[in-house]
Amino acid sequence: MTPDVGPSFVQLNEGWNAEPNAPHPRIKVVGTDVFLKFFLNPYQFPQFDRDELGIIRFSTCSRYRIGATNDEGWYRGKCRYSAIAPAWGEFYEIVGTDVRLDEPTDWQVIETTATASRHFLFYLRDETFECIAKDWELAPDPVNALVQKVRPLGRS
Repeated sequence: MTPDVGPSFVQLNEGWNAEPNAPHPRIKVVGTDVFLKFFLNPYQFPQFDRDELGIIRFSTCSRYRIGATNDEGWYRGKCRYSAIAPAWGEFYEIVGTDVRLDEPTDWQVIETTATASRHFLFYLRDETFECIAKDWELAPDPVNALVQKVRPLGRS
């Protein structure tokens, strides 16, 4: 019998990430969908302007949480995934058996009968966001296009 080595972490944010200093995450729940809105990182990813927003839509979500573990806590080993997650500041799907999933007590339950089974984890500057959902997608905020249209030429 092969021993259980715990969960693995699949990084999902390829070509984008949250603003590293002040992403200001906000959550909106619509039915069983959870929308996580945050500022995108223009420093590492120049295709984004300062103050450009990203939205991750988690569909058919059964529960979510936004916890207090920040980057300092993660590096000091205060996060339950500090010793096994590849890096702070990334967006992951946690795959495999996770015996520590239910350790946080601040989960917000949306739908107890939802068939959501994927565990998503996003390490932001001052918070850790987690969600159990069926799927996810990243979309720019429609406001971004409007801001770019009305911004005077030559001004960034």
